[in-house]
Order: sequence, then structure tokens, then C-alpha cells
Amino acid sequence: MKEQVRTLLRTGSLEDAELAKDRLEELVQASKQPETTRLWRTICRWWKEIEVLIVTGATTGKVEANNTCIKHIKRAARGYRNPNNYTSVILLRSAARTTA
Repeated sequence: MKEQVRTLLRTGSLEDAELAKDRLEELVQASKQPETTRLWRTICRWWKEIEVLIVTGATTGKVEANNTCIKHIKRAARGYRNPNNYTSVILLRSAARTTA
């Protein structure tokens, strides 16, 4: 099941995606498991967005990675009472990350 979802997301065209989706539906119906049925409903609900991903290849991966990095930097700088020192730590950590 997992490999079929990965195949679906890796396809390069909408026609291939439709074929992979049909194959996934067959697997879901054959398995008769509540988890796979829920997965199928989720894929059907998000199908328009999945089509956009297949056509454009655009994801939010970089944005999510940056947000996580910002959270880690802010967490490391907690405890500073002086706002200037707090800002300096955040800037230094982010500068070190971009040059590394």
C-alpha cells in the first residue's frame, strides 16, 4: 500500500497518476482494512492538491524546514533577559546555519 502511494506521488503526468490511483483503489478494496479505507478517503479528498503537486512539483518543504530551524534557534536563546543579547544569539545562530 505504502509503495503504491509513493508511486502515485512520484508520477510525472496526470495520466500516470490516474493509473496509479486506480491501482491503489484496487489494493484498498482488496485489503478491506479500516486504515487503508481511511487513507483512500484522504487521498480522494486531497486529489486536487495532489494533482497540483504532480504538475508543478512545488512543495512547502523548504518553508517548513526554515520554520523548524527558527523554532530551534529561539528555543536555544531562551533565558536571555536583555533583548539585544537575545536578538544577537538568534542572528548569530542563523548566520552560522546559512554559511555552513
